[in-house]
Amino acid sequence: MTSIVAAKAALRKEVKNILKALTTEEKFRQSKIVQEKLYENAIYKQSKRISLFLNMGDEIVTEPILLNALESGKACYIPRYDSKSNHMDMVRLGSLNEYNSLPVTKWNIKQPNLDQDCEEALSSGGLDLILVPGLAFTAQGHRMGRGRGYYDTYLAKCKASQTTMPHTIALAFKEQLLTHIPTDDKDMLIDIVLTAHEKNTS
Repeated sequence: MTSIVAAKAALRKEVKNILKALTTEEKFRQSKIVQEKLYENAIYKQSKRISLFLNMGDEIVTEPILLNALESGKACYIPRYDSKSNHMDMVRLGSLNEYNSLPVTKWNIKQPNLDQDCEEALSSGGLDLILVPGLAFTAQGHRMGRGRGYYDTYLAKCKASQTTMPHTIALAFKEQLLTHIPTDDKDMLIDIVLTAHEKNTS
């Protein structure tokens, strides 16, 4: 276990340095390709209740996806992280105005305050699709997050509480797609990994 932890820590550092070297223009270029691939994806089109992450500076830009989903009439949920633990819930975001008025966390991500009363996805009908962030992925769906375990914990909670597991789609820069990632039995597999490569991977 210790060797996997060490391997993940080294790989996280390496990937973060690679992402740091990407220009803003390149990140937006790749983000646009990934966004378009998602809009054409049958699972995304069919999903009525979705959760999507609000991106940090080294992640695929997701604000256009939020707009597309709201305009398409989808029920949209966003992560609300508790920075003191690995607890995360997905809370309803009703409109663009609501999004614009959200406070910003220390990670520079918008989210409602922890004490704010919000509709939670798992207590109001579950989710059809979860758009998943991460630092690195493989074409087979292995994922390496940032080490806090938010998404692995939440996906395990979905598995326990929903009769049908939500579909999962990762959104990633080409540089985040690796041939191998060290994993353990707590790491959940992702169904589809969308990158700016010419061919989608799954």
